[in-house]
Amino acid sequence: MADNDSVLTAAAQWQGARLALATVVSTWGSAPRPRGSHMIVHEDGRFEGSVSGGCVESDILATAADVIAGAPAQLKHYGVADAAAWEVGLPCGGEIDVLVQPVSDAGFAPALFDAIAEARASGARLSVATDTATGQSSIGEREGAFVNRYDPPRRLLIVGAVQIAQALSGLARELGIAVTVIDPRARFLTEERFPGVTLDDHWPDEAITALKPDPATAIVTLSHDIKIDDPALTAALASPASYVGALGSRRSHAARRERLATAGLSQAALDRIDAPVGLDIGAVGPAEIALSIAAAMIAAFNAKVA
Repeated sequence: MADNDSVLTAAAQWQGARLALATVVSTWGSAPRPRGSHMIVHEDGRFEGSVSGGCVESDILATAADVIAGAPAQLKHYGVADAAAWEVGLPCGGEIDVLVQPVSDAGFAPALFDAIAEARASGARLSVATDTATGQSSIGEREGAFVNRYDPPRRLLIVGAVQIAQALSGLARELGIAVTVIDPRARFLTEERFPGVTLDDHWPDEAITALKPDPATAIVTLSHDIKIDDPALTAALASPASYVGALGSRRSHAARRERLATAGLSQAALDRIDAPVGLDIGAVGPAEIALSIAAAMIAAFNAKVA
């Protein structure tokens, strides 16, 4: 999955301006950015996103200027086959094809950005097919066309406003994941402890149900209080969330499984819980535990997309 959130945000902010959209449509070898990665260019030279991590962006900007000025869509190939590889190429050894098309009805129509935003807001995936020969894009999937799939924005619901949650919320935000911290305990749930994060003081089962988790959502319980964590897990397991994790030792998780099974949850549902939460990296302390959780969450998201 390509991370295009910042590009989609820029497209919404730049509506009405003349724009060009560059997209990685093919990759070979050690390509720095995955297929579907976008870079959007404003007529005044501003841009957002990346198609190569910096290797070929200068040439893309020049091509985009031509497209904005009226040139047709262009399909560019970059690799290391020529002597100019270090000037315009990929020294990492990979090769990519990048389509640069106008943001117009003759290319990637502005209405497509609106459709993508609407689908993502509703938790749905939208596919856009592009004819790389003509640069024309439309909603749907077509044989022989390049198809880019836009998933809903990733979310993380953290239950328990504890120290690990502080570190995890910061990591998630750096990863472009929208974070909501849920805790009915007002003394824990403060803006000072969680700056820039959405806070929800409802009981976790109510909050999770209201937030309608989808496959782009991860839910992690960290309070270590069964009155808070157990209802949260029950609600989480009733949803299609990609990742459900719970803090606690193997012994405490075994006891938790017994409680939840007695409450009516199936073994299949209970097997969805990642506990002890996170990848086993020998984590010590809140920051390292948060890192292990973030890694497990990303692995689950990417496995879902695959």
